[in-house]
Amino acid sequence: MAVNRDKPDRWKRDIGQSVDMYNRWFVQFAPEAYRTTRVQTTKDVEATLRETNNLADIGVALLKAKPAVLPTLRMATCPPLAVDRLVGLAGVSRNLVAKMEKGDLPARMPREALDRDLEQIGATIKKMADPDIFVWLERGDRPSKQELYRAATVVADRLCGAVANPIVRNAQEKRQLAAIGEWLTSNGYSHLPPGEGTRYDNMQPGTFSFRLNVPVEQEGTARSINIPVDAVIMPKTARAGEFPFLIEAKSAGDFANVNKRRKEEAVKMSQLRRTYGQDVRFILFLCGYFDSGYLGYEAAEGIDWVWEHRIDDLKKFGL
Repeated sequence: MAVNRDKPDRWKRDIGQSVDMYNRWFVQFAPEAYRTTRVQTTKDVEATLRETNNLADIGVALLKAKPAVLPTLRMATCPPLAVDRLVGLAGVSRNLVAKMEKGDLPARMPREALDRDLEQIGATIKKMADPDIFVWLERGDRPSKQELYRAATVVADRLCGAVANPIVRNAQEKRQLAAIGEWLTSNGYSHLPPGEGTRYDNMQPGTFSFRLNVPVEQEGTARSINIPVDAVIMPKTARAGEFPFLIEAKSAGDFANVNKRRKEEAVKMSQLRRTYGQDVRFILFLCGYFDSGYLGYEAAEGIDWVWEHRIDDLKKFGL
């Protein structure tokens, strides 16, 4: 039974709420140096949105007056555009884009060619503006204050992503597992520490454990390998010998990165089904930046999910 993967009409709202939840946690936890940079970058992105009339006006005049907005605009698309990719898509001068990245314009570029290329850049950005971030473009109206801030934080995260600290990712993973554990405990489940001989195939109904290895068959061979699973749960209603319920905790501070890695869950699901049958129960526990492209890919692979901001959906899976 599908819980969230078959309800695309709810995806955009959930994406927004999940981004907000991640951002609230991030601002409280992130190291001071990164947080300071992110706060300032968010303000800079908000200024760019104001200057472009919330991305409705990316014309020649603006790009001439404010060439330094280009890096922000490149991060406003879906997917975010690398410099070379923008040059190719827009069919413009590489030297022009390189100069704009530094906040300048080529001194000797003929005016007609400059205007043409700037118009092409603006048209490309507008055409590829990320609809999951700039939700007001599809509606054709002005954004709310919250939508504007949310969009600015998403773009700021993309701009600052190169300096993300692994400590943040590790802490987020621990927090997610703690949230799952608290929910299960409050609903009558008992935690089994993995260091006390707990295995996926010896769990009693009403128990759960974290980071257990589950063996799967390697395709085309007679050998098996262990895959780590974040949360392994034996439902209270399970019968003897029943395969447990599996959860993969996923958090992300950037839309682009999750789409690079979205095949990982599909591969894991394929391995589990090949070993244990088509009825394997394997879902994702999501918090952060997971856009419609990511969700659509996982749904097409038959993978469902629970949003951390609506953790009680776990009940709908029979837990």
